[in-house]
Amino acid sequence: MNLTDEQSLPDWELLASWVAVIEAGSVSEAARLLRISQAAVSQRVKQLETIFATPLLDRSTRPAQPTAAGQRLFENSKDLLTRADQMMESVRNVSRAKRMVVRFGCVDSFAATIGPLMIKALSSSSHQIRLWSGITPTLEGLIESRQLDLAVTTSVTALPSISRAQLFTERYYAVLPATFEVNRLGSLLDLSRHLQFIRYSARSFIGQQIDEYLQRAGDALERTCEFDATDPLLSLVASGMGFALTTPLCIWQSRQFLPDIRIVPLSAFTRQGRPYPEMTRTFHLAYRQGELGTLPNEVRDLVRIAVRRHLSSEISAQLHLEKDVLWTPSDAD
Repeated sequence: MNLTDEQSLPDWELLASWVAVIEAGSVSEAARLLRISQAAVSQRVKQLETIFATPLLDRSTRPAQPTAAGQRLFENSKDLLTRADQMMESVRNVSRAKRMVVRFGCVDSFAATIGPLMIKALSSSSHQIRLWSGITPTLEGLIESRQLDLAVTTSVTALPSISRAQLFTERYYAVLPATFEVNRLGSLLDLSRHLQFIRYSARSFIGQQIDEYLQRAGDALERTCEFDATDPLLSLVASGMGFALTTPLCIWQSRQFLPDIRIVPLSAFTRQGRPYPEMTRTFHLAYRQGELGTLPNEVRDLVRIAVRRHLSSEISAQLHLEKDVLWTPSDAD
């Protein structure tokens, strides 16, 4: 690499403009995304063609398509810009390591139950933790766009440059009004003829998972009430208006309704003579590898210890469920 010849290297701004042109599919759309004029984008493309002494766009087509050289420049530029972004973050993290504000996102049930334990345990560290809560799809988008540094979600979707560490797992249960009486539990579809099914919304990961489970079971339950959060969902169940599928952590989050609900394992229901299969959800810690030092491992270990030593046994006792209602990876070994 010739460090003395500045003319041999294109400007970052030119490379970013070229990536925008290819991803947008046209110069005009790239100009809109970059918030500059179409003429300015065209000028940047011509500058790149001058630097590389080769055409980058085939202007005989409409819209213009990248030449082989243009496609190669796009691929290399995108990779280079990504690594430059990572370099900036990495260097900044070194300089602010002792005063770093860590933006931590987590699903509501985690924030309300394990969140306080985690914040207390990390309060003596050199990091200042700011906690956000929300549904999994929202959190996934925020960490991908670097608006969060860490996120606890229940998704396993692969995201570029994002690592995941498994935290713990829990089962789903049916929740009925405490006053509801039935001689025999048949299928969930049978139950829906007596009580309406109250759902988590389809835009939440927990709602999507339950919908897929019911679809596999062959239970087409009517869509009526849908909620992102557990409080309104369990309030309707407790008032006798319906039943729901949820998890121990969600129930514990809204434990003010415990006197008025009944928790039933899914295996207590049968369809065509067979018990319903188990359904579980697993919590993962999502983070960017190499950007937060040992903090992700510290958070992972803190959560697992809190679940094993305190939370699982406490929830099991209060909800009158089996031992180890929440379990960590080492518990399963």
